[in-house]
Amino acid sequence: MNKVKHVCIVDDDELFQFVMRQHFERLELVERIHKFTDGEQALNYIKSHLDTPDELPDLILLDVNMPFMDGWQFMREFVQLSLPENKQIRVYILTSSTHESDLQRAREFPTLAGYLVKPIGKNIIRELLTGAEQH
Repeated sequence: MNKVKHVCIVDDDELFQFVMRQHFERLELVERIHKFTDGEQALNYIKSHLDTPDELPDLILLDVNMPFMDGWQFMREFVQLSLPENKQIRVYILTSSTHESDLQRAREFPTLAGYLVKPIGKNIIRELLTGAEQH
């Protein structure tokens, strides 16, 4: 299995961030994990590394409901970024929301790799990291 170099967890729930980090570390498939408590922090990180593709995440797990900049605001700005040509960033909405309105909103962003409902286990994380299954 190839390692995913860089994962970003964007979620205001620090306990969830901790649990996800533990899963990633136990699977030993990720070199670096960055955690952000709101979308603006993550977006600023990405913008500041557009000239250094190796510092950009390969995978983003994005919560919808966050206080300052929520997942939808993040996505509206993220899709406007000019990523380096050779850089693919897979973004998964990872939320506790099962509201149909959120599912509809997710469909407005064809660049989303998937919509996952918390909690998720190690098997799903492994699939996300290895690209074995698209959600």
